[in-house]
Amino acid sequence: MLADPLQACLLHFDDETDAAGRLAQAAQLPAKMIERHRFPDGELKLRLPVDGAGRLPPQVVLLRSLHDPNEKLVELLLAARAARTLGARHITLVAPYLAYMRQDIAFAPGEVVSQQVVGGFLAGLVDAVITVDPHLHRVATLQEAMAVPDAIALSGAEPLSDLIARRRPHALLVGPDGESAQWIAQAAVRHGFDHAVCTKVRHGDRDVTIELPPIAAAGRAVVLLDDMASTGRTLALATRLLRAAGAASVDVAVTHALFAGDALQALNDAGVGEVWSTDCIPHASNAVAMAEPLAQALRSLLQRRGGLRQSAPLP
Repeated sequence: MLADPLQACLLHFDDETDAAGRLAQAAQLPAKMIERHRFPDGELKLRLPVDGAGRLPPQVVLLRSLHDPNEKLVELLLAARAARTLGARHITLVAPYLAYMRQDIAFAPGEVVSQQVVGGFLAGLVDAVITVDPHLHRVATLQEAMAVPDAIALSGAEPLSDLIARRRPHALLVGPDGESAQWIAQAAVRHGFDHAVCTKVRHGDRDVTIELPPIAAAGRAVVLLDDMASTGRTLALATRLLRAAGAASVDVAVTHALFAGDALQALNDAGVGEVWSTDCIPHASNAVAMAEPLAQALRSLLQRRGGLRQSAPLP
């Protein structure tokens, strides 16, 4: 199944050239780079890769993983709006990491619910979104957070489970909090891992308390599994408790390797052995490639939209 270059293309920025190449090859799409210039005052000028007639294909895929999101959201605003004027009729955002999904309720009067604001903003720019493990708590589906006709949420749980099965065949999987329970169960059932989740109370960004689940960790290879790691404090605290409970080893596997500031050092100091992540966010810990699952979802979507034609596979 090949992309007809007259019908579809993948657009990306220069800092995601490698990721775009992997996705384009897996999805069999032509990849083209958006040129970006920064003026001395910080404003951006973009130039989209149009054809000789100054046009884009009717099906456009925008690749932008939204870690460090603030400037990238402006880039998406400029690129998507311009793409419409240049011939794009259907725009798909592939955002392996989708930012601003955590704040889904106002905890104090006047507090901005960023999930609603950013979800609505993106829904006004694109027709479809494909992402991986969006951090949703109080909404059941991605489409509730981002109301587009096609909102596709993939998961890193199963590919991470495959990695763990190779590296720690008899591991005990532990989730850091109750919110991870369904995700942990999905990873565990794939290879029959024992699993449990901790109880967590968050007092601030770097102030949490947790309680280990009632499961014997002594002598076990434990893997702490979560959808994202930011400060690393929760995972570090869980590691210390598991080590004190006699765990033979503690490793960490996450979908999104945010790892802000000294997060990795905090994990190392707590006694974490190895850290594994998907490549949704580029990081030294990347051990699981997501290009193929993303490409499968993208191919299916574009085929329904008429942006793919049947053909022999690429050599």
